[in-house]
Amino acid sequence: MDEIMEQIYASLHNNNEGIDGLIAKLKTELAATGVKEATVDAKRLPVQNRPGRKMMQSYFKKRGVELAFSNVGS
Repeated sequence: MDEIMEQIYASLHNNNEGIDGLIAKLKTELAATGVKEATVDAKRLPVQNRPGRKMMQSYFKKRGVELAFSNVGS
């Protein structure tokens, strides 16, 4: 799952290039491991503010992936 998350961070910094395919891979990986949500390092996002995180969370949720954020406000 770490490799997929690295690809997602790279995609986010490249105008979300290929993000939908990566979300689908992440969803499959989460289902295979039985994990309910993915943890995203907020410090690695291009937009680190709350509205940016909420927009990302909503986008992923619409595609079936729940997100939690680490390093928020640290």
